[in-house]
Amino acid sequence: MSDDYDLESGPDPATIAASAPEPLDRDTRANPSVYAVGIGPGNLEYLTPRAERAIRETDVVVGFATVVEFVADRTDADLLTCGYRDEADALETFAERVADGERGTAVLMGDPNHSGYQFVGKVQRVVDRSVRIVPGISSLQLAASRARTPMEDTEFVTLHKSGPVTAGLERLARAVGDRHLLVLPRPFDLMPGDIAAFLLERGGNPDLEALVLEKLTHEDESIHRFSLAELAERGGGDGRDDTPFSDLSVLAVRRTVSTGENAPKEGEP
Repeated sequence: MSDDYDLESGPDPATIAASAPEPLDRDTRANPSVYAVGIGPGNLEYLTPRAERAIRETDVVVGFATVVEFVADRTDADLLTCGYRDEADALETFAERVADGERGTAVLMGDPNHSGYQFVGKVQRVVDRSVRIVPGISSLQLAASRARTPMEDTEFVTLHKSGPVTAGLERLARAVGDRHLLVLPRPFDLMPGDIAAFLLERGGNPDLEALVLEKLTHEDESIHRFSLAELAERGGGDGRDDTPFSDLSVLAVRRTVSTGENAPKEGEP
């Protein structure tokens, strides 16, 4: 690994991933050497056939160990697993393999377009070429279905990333009560209770309905319902033992909806 390789230096890797559209050249798009694949929320019934093919037909897979283990039996490729501490080394090895002409696939939980751009940007930076994203099913989509929060009426913010999140919190504060909120919390300093407390401080209605949706599609999936004020009482701290909720959680805060708001008008089917 090069001595100057530092994932904390330079621009946010997400800006690299979002700096330009994917190539429009048909051949490049049809036969890329690198994919970034969303594997879904963990239950492999939600792994799309296109994502599975990208994993099955590659030479080397890279990703966090907790993600790779979900798809390890779907491929004969070499598996490069990592955590945050050895992420740079794994990506450097991955880049070397791709530079030698091998096909590479990076795997991410859910959908890379939801909280995945930092990792996509890191991959794109080390391979120094375009990366083809294969979208997946996100826990966010499952949460929207369970909480009945249509995306067109919803403000979505991800806090599940490194670096400043002030802009995202401000978006939530401006939208609370007027739009549904869907939030991917950040373990473990910005968990659902902490976000609820912030929204109350910024004038959110304490009676708004808040749902914490945990481990969606897994066997131990659970949904907890609170008022915003009740949820705020479950905040504080910055460790795993300081919150009653899993790091696999989505927070939904429903806006106030009158019972007749979406009912068909007279004469409509």
